[in-house]
Amino acid sequence: MIRLSRGILLAATCALAPAPAWAAAPFKPDVFIAATGGTIAGAQANVEQHGYTAGELGVASLIAAVPQLTDIANVTGEQVMNIPSQDMDDAAWLTLAKRLETLERSDAVTGIVVTHGTDTMEETSFFVALTVDTPKPIVFTGAMRPATAIGADGPANLYDAVAVAGSTLTRACGTVVVFNDQIHSARYVYKTDTTRPDAFTSVDRGPVGAVDTGHPVVFDGCAGSAFRQPMVPIAGISALPKVDILYAYAGMGRDLIDHAVLAGAKGIVMAGVGDGNVTEAALAGLRDASAKGVVVVRSTRVVAGFTMRNAEVDDDKDRFVASAELKPSKARILLKLALLKPSSLAEIQADFDTW
Repeated sequence: MIRLSRGILLAATCALAPAPAWAAAPFKPDVFIAATGGTIAGAQANVEQHGYTAGELGVASLIAAVPQLTDIANVTGEQVMNIPSQDMDDAAWLTLAKRLETLERSDAVTGIVVTHGTDTMEETSFFVALTVDTPKPIVFTGAMRPATAIGADGPANLYDAVAVAGSTLTRACGTVVVFNDQIHSARYVYKTDTTRPDAFTSVDRGPVGAVDTGHPVVFDGCAGSAFRQPMVPIAGISALPKVDILYAYAGMGRDLIDHAVLAGAKGIVMAGVGDGNVTEAALAGLRDASAKGVVVVRSTRVVAGFTMRNAEVDDDKDRFVASAELKPSKARILLKLALLKPSSLAEIQADFDTW
């Protein structure tokens, strides 16, 4: 006969005993999914071909496709809009940001996931970061392959995004993009590949965290990417000024610059060569635009690196703004918001250096 010690017998008895009625159930965060369409909700007519139609599936279908979400959160959702992200415009940004601001104030929401097309995700997420107060995480995600594709990446990205939105570790991160097991600050991230699942990169800073099978790991730099107090609160924005991006190239003239001014641009972001440089002809056009009150921001068409002030161009003399590390897509967003405030060029430059 095998004799059990008193300690082992007590442990075995406790293990077999039912849990007391007052034992608390495991905590699950309340995560809200704000769906906007995009590839993650796309469908193909033929899975062997690349073509597909974005936004074919609604938010309920996205949630149902990942039943494991119920293991990590109480998930609800809303179809805020349903468009491919190349059709995102000022009106769509205002609609989305105002809805997110309302959700941020809700006691029933722990964190928010925004499903979004990848083409303009870097722009929409940055606009939200600059206009919405974010005491709770706002997590953008999407997919490079439609929902019907072989090897669709949307379900894994959505699962990770919900985990990040519901995590207490990410409350200091503000607005982020979760893609391909990485967490990126909305300020630093850019789409850097046209088709691959690892399409998003924080080219100058690197990611602020990672996700391992639904478990977020946040790096030390995450708090520095959070912009909880918005640059311009969304509640006070009814329209945005016209700002154009112009792409520099060898032999560029000034005609595109002149046309932008005639078309009513209040700001021009120059995607210059190298450190934000342009030809002498284009430079003359930019100087004339600045003299007419159009705010000129020098950025770069180069993938990585900073556009330095007063380097090869005398920004002080020409009354230009240097975009620092913001590439053209994000420089345009920041300039649109800066132009909503009565600001000197020095103050706009400070916005670029700060935000």
